[in-house]
Amino acid sequence: MRHVIALDVGGTGMKAALAGPGGELLHQARRATGRERGPEAVVAGILDFAAELRAYGADRFGEPARAAGVAVPGIVDAERGVAVYAANLGWRDVPLRTLLAERLGSVPVALGHDVRTGGLAEGRIGAGRGADRFLFVPLGTGIAGAIGIDGRVEAGAHGFAGEIGHVVVRPGGPACPCGQRGCLERFASASAVGQAWARASRDPEADAADCAKAVESGDARALAVWRDAVDALADGLVTALTLLDPRVLIIGGGLAEAGETLFSPLRDAVRRRVTFQRLPEIVPAALGDTAGCLGAGLMAWDLLDTAASTAPASPAPTASPAATAATPPEVTT
Repeated sequence: MRHVIALDVGGTGMKAALAGPGGELLHQARRATGRERGPEAVVAGILDFAAELRAYGADRFGEPARAAGVAVPGIVDAERGVAVYAANLGWRDVPLRTLLAERLGSVPVALGHDVRTGGLAEGRIGAGRGADRFLFVPLGTGIAGAIGIDGRVEAGAHGFAGEIGHVVVRPGGPACPCGQRGCLERFASASAVGQAWARASRDPEADAADCAKAVESGDARALAVWRDAVDALADGLVTALTLLDPRVLIIGGGLAEAGETLFSPLRDAVRRRVTFQRLPEIVPAALGDTAGCLGAGLMAWDLLDTAASTAPASPAPTASPAATAATPPEVTT
């Protein structure tokens, strides 16, 4: 059976799959990145994991994978196939596409940014399916975005498109690791909400999920934390809506797991802020933590489709003289 390898590399763990022609996940596996052993160990682990998947697929389906797709965090040069930088993995300028292609027997390999890869899946086969324009915004440790246009995700001229988490929504606010102050992800990411609730509740172990539960129970301190986060998020999203005019806005990540505790006030907050803009449909992500693998698989199939569409046409076979002589002409009467 035709299949491809899909790898989604996170800060602490890797999710992998063999994906069929329809994007279906035929086999799934997980493994730790081993980042505590250094970036070289992380890269070696990725290559080993991919090779094991190739061997498993060849044994189970009778043929090796046709291609591979891999999603990684940080700064990614997808065109050159280089993982440029990832703070949580400690690597710099890793030619991951070349390394994987060599390890997998010279199959084509696609390399993509983790959020854009997840957004590709959400847009094509998830919550944005059928939408010609969408914006995918996962609210996790940080906040990023994927800009979807006609079934693909826009990376930008330098690979930084969609970094909505670094839109300044509170000028002069808390310092952000990016060098600015008051960035959106300092207020509305799952980690920011968790930190704010830990301070307000005086419970250092509290997180964003605990805050959501306290909101649902009517806790005034939690309601204040939640309201601040929703207001900041709405400000950032309206800036994005004004620039991009998406048809669907997909919210994912850990904070979205709060469901209508998040979506109901967020829709109201965005609605209050729009003037001439068209209000998009605001929906939760549909694919959960499989989005990265699904997107990596889609990237791999896209590579194969592109190669097939650009391959030169084979010349029509010419009959040999012997074959011509052996084949009598068709006679009609």
